[in-house]
Amino acid sequence: MPESLTPARTDLPVPELSVVVPMYNERTNVEPFVGAVSAVLGQAGITYELVLVDDGSSDGTWPAIVELTRARPELRGISLSRNFGHQGALLAGLNHARGRAVITMDGDLQHPPEALPELVAAWRAGYKVVNTRRLDSEDTSFFKRFTSRTFYWIFSRLTGVTMEAGTSDFRLLDRDAVEALIRLGDADPFIRGLVSWLGFSTLTIPYQARRRHSGVAKFTLKKMLRLSTGAMLSFSAFPLRLGIGIGFVTSALAFVELCYIFYTYLNGHVVPGWASVMTVMSLMFGVLFVLLGMIGTYLAKVYEILKKRPRFVVGNRAGYGDDAPRLPEYDR
Repeated sequence: MPESLTPARTDLPVPELSVVVPMYNERTNVEPFVGAVSAVLGQAGITYELVLVDDGSSDGTWPAIVELTRARPELRGISLSRNFGHQGALLAGLNHARGRAVITMDGDLQHPPEALPELVAAWRAGYKVVNTRRLDSEDTSFFKRFTSRTFYWIFSRLTGVTMEAGTSDFRLLDRDAVEALIRLGDADPFIRGLVSWLGFSTLTIPYQARRRHSGVAKFTLKKMLRLSTGAMLSFSAFPLRLGIGIGFVTSALAFVELCYIFYTYLNGHVVPGWASVMTVMSLMFGVLFVLLGMIGTYLAKVYEILKKRPRFVVGNRAGYGDDAPRLPEYDR
């Protein structure tokens, strides 16, 4: 069993709920977020722990987490050795969560803490996975709404894994679902898709997205494109099949051109048009390089899997007691 699957301490009481929160440069959001979530869960009478994962922040997020763990026994802190990305930070938190159910959410208060009891109630009713669907706020740009809907529409049809528009990483997972998710060995995990792929009984609850409490969004266009591209490649071989189709089409066009040249030759006509020949050749070479790029991308993913590098490395922890291991932990 990977070392990172073993909790730092076994004497800590197992809570009913763990709340896993990846944080990257969220120093000003740490205390307001912890206060809001603790107030909601405390009032609901749910035993819980908060697992805050610092994803290599550079603004003092980790010292803020450590300071809070000294005053709040329900708070756990995990600091990754560097920035491993949102999905890697989520996996680190899931590996350390001990609750019978685990909720993952962002730490900027765009995911409303008031919705947590509703997710827990659905889990108690028997659902293994409780997803949420974002209802865009008024300040959500048209570009973000359009790209989100387009991505999920394409993803669902190409992969066979159905995902609704507005799906996010704000969800509840039963312990069985958490363990199954951890055992998957994707080198570039897309957790939203993996949770849907697992196939546990699921309920989806809508929520109204809020404005960030403070700071700026970290999910840039570049990160969005990388996540969407990785998701498509991880769940579908359609780009490769598309390449085969394009190859057949271009080969057919080239055959038609060859028949035309042969026909004009038999009728004693000089075949004009070097430009047309060069156009066809350029098209075919362009398609060839695109196909080689697709194949190379898939081979790169296979290469990443074969290297067996960890998806995250834990450099430090807080809130686990003095007997917590001081050496880095690895997800193997």
